[in-house]
Amino acid sequence: MLELQKLCFEDLKTGMSEELVKHVSSSDVVGFAEVSGDRNPIHLSEHFAARTPFKTRIAHGLYTASLISAVLGTRLPGPGAIYLSQTLNFKAPVKIGDDVKVIVTVEELMERGNRARLSCICSVEDTVVLEGEALVKVPSRGEDRSGL
Repeated sequence: MLELQKLCFEDLKTGMSEELVKHVSSSDVVGFAEVSGDRNPIHLSEHFAARTPFKTRIAHGLYTASLISAVLGTRLPGPGAIYLSQTLNFKAPVKIGDDVKVIVTVEELMERGNRARLSCICSVEDTVVLEGEALVKVPSRGEDRSGL
C-alpha cells in the first residue's frame, strides 16, 4: 500500500512523477468483481477464459485504471486531489499474476482553478497495457484538508 504524500498545487512541477507496482492476484480480481458487479466470466472462470483470444483469465480494465486512482489519491498529487476527468486507452490485457507498473507524470499546471494535467501509463514488463490522461483539481496550501 502506498504511503500518503501530501502535495499542494504550489509543490507541483511539470515532469514530476510517481510510480506504483501492483501484483495482480486472483483475489484482487474476484474482489473487484464483487465491488463493481462486473461478473463477466472472462475475469472469473478459467474454463470460460480458455476459449477466448486471451486463453486465460484477465483483470478488469477498470481494475487496472483504479491503480491510477491509487497514485493520484495517495502520492501525486495526493490527499485532497479531486478527479475531474480521465481518458483511458486499453492496449493489452492484464493477466492474473502480472505485475502492473503505473507511472503518473505532471504534464501541465493550470493556475486558474489549481488544475493539473497528468499522463498515466500502466505497463506489464515492456508492454503498455493502458495509457491515458487525468485532469485533477489540487488543493492549495491555504485550503483545509481535514488535518492531513
